[in-house]
Amino acid sequence: MINEGRAEDAPQHFSDEELAWVREHLAQLRQSVSGQRIVIQSLGIAFVLGLAAHIGGYALKESVTIEPFKLMADLLYALGWALWTGVVVALFVEVIPRVKQRQIKQALDAYEAALREKVRSGSARTSKGDAYTH
Repeated sequence: MINEGRAEDAPQHFSDEELAWVREHLAQLRQSVSGQRIVIQSLGIAFVLGLAAHIGGYALKESVTIEPFKLMADLLYALGWALWTGVVVALFVEVIPRVKQRQIKQALDAYEAALREKVRSGSARTSKGDAYTH
């Protein structure tokens, strides 16, 4: 529910200490929100958990002989396999292309900035030359 432009569960005010902490960490907070840090951390955790579940399920499948436990070991093995291979697929399909796009965008921005600077310095020279000729 919105109340005067704010969500009801949003804090009404910040203490001076909270404001100072946010001010000190503003660049890091903006980077973590706009960047892919959360995605990379989540994928890393999922990869490690998936690999651990895959290895644990394999070890249990080999050692357990009672049927209900064999089924649980097989399910754990399959869950681990699906989790860590899904992370690998997500890296190749989503994360790596985004990183490349960001690198290309930064290179294009640098190129455009260099062109603007060159045009600006060229126009400054011609305007100075025009002032001396008149």
